Amino acid sequence: MSLKLDSVYKSFGQKTVVDYLDLTIPRGEIFGLLGPNGAGKTTTMRMILDIIRPDTGSITWLGHKIGLDSANSFGYLPEERGLYPKMVVAQQMKFFSRLRGLSNSEAEKHISYWVERFELGDLVQKKASELSKGNQQKVQFILAIVHNPDLLILDEPFSGLDPLNVELLKSALGEFAQQGRTILFSSHRMEHVEELCSSLCIIDQGKIIAQGGLTDVKSSTGRQIIRLSLIGNLDFLRDLPINPAKIRFNHFKASAASQAINHAEFDLPNGLNPQSILRLALERGDVIRFELGVPSLNDVFISLVGGDR
Repeated sequence: MSLKLDSVYKSFGQKTVVDYLDLTIPRGEIFGLLGPNGAGKTTTMRMILDIIRPDTGSITWLGHKIGLDSANSFGYLPEERGLYPKMVVAQQMKFFSRLRGLSNSEAEKHISYWVERFELGDLVQKKASELSKGNQQKVQFILAIVHNPDLLILDEPFSGLDPLNVELLKSALGEFAQQGRTILFSSHRMEHVEELCSSLCIIDQGKIIAQGGLTDVKSSTGRQIIRLSLIGNLDFLRDLPINPAKIRFNHFKASAASQAINHAEFDLPNGLNPQSILRLALERGDVIRFELGVPSLNDVFISLVGGDR
C-alpha cells in the first residue's frame, strides 16, 4: 500500500473537520475523495501534503511518515487559483520547476512537453491574468505534474475546463496511472469520477460514510433502478406502487420523421417483480431498452449526504 491515513483527526477551534479518518490507497490507483462542501476533503488533502498537521493520528507514504522529504515527491493542484497574476506564465513554469528540484535542462524539457500536450502555444508568453480560467487551470495542472510526482493530489481538477480540455486532462491522468503513479482527486462531477476511478470514498462531516470499489459503493444503498425506453405511452407506470415524484421522465425525438421515444427511470419498489413491469411495457408499445441496474454515483451521493447541501 502506498498512502495510509490511520485515525487522523483535525479540528479548528471547537469544530471537528476530520473525524478519525482511516483510509488506504494502493499505489498506482486513481482514487476519488468525494463529499459535500465542508466535508473535510481539502483539509485531508492538505494534511497528506504536510501543509497542516493532524491533531492526532498518522499519515504514511510507502510505509514512512509524511514530511518534507516525501512531500517533495508529491504534486498538488488546489481548487483555488495559485498563479502569480502579473508574472509571465513561462517564467512561472520555470520558477516552480526549479523549486521542485529540476535542473534548467530538465525544466525546459518537461515544460515543453506539457505545453505542447495541452496546446498552450504562445499563451505561455502572456501574464497569467491575461489567460482564460480554463487555460489558467491547465497551467496549474502542469505546475502540479512538471516534476513527475509519485503522488498527485487534485482538488476539483476539471473546474473551468471545456469538454475538449477535460478530455486532454483525463488522458494525462490515465498516462500517469499507467506509469504506476498514485492519483487522489476530488470532484463534484460524478461522471468523471465514475469514468476514472476504480475506488473511492465518500466523506461527510469528516467521517467516511461509503468506501470501496466503484461497483460496491454504487450498490451500497441496496437500491435497484429500472431504466425503460419505449415507443409508446408510459402512463401505466403511474398505476404502479411507485411515487410519481420519484419517476424521472424524458422524451426523445431525433427528427420530425422519427418516432418519439419515451424514457423513464425509477427505483424498483420492494416486492415488485421487474418482469411484470416489462410485460406491461410490451403491451404498450415497442420496448427499446429495459435495464435493471444500480443507481448512478450521483444518485448514491445525493441519497447518502442529502440533497439540500
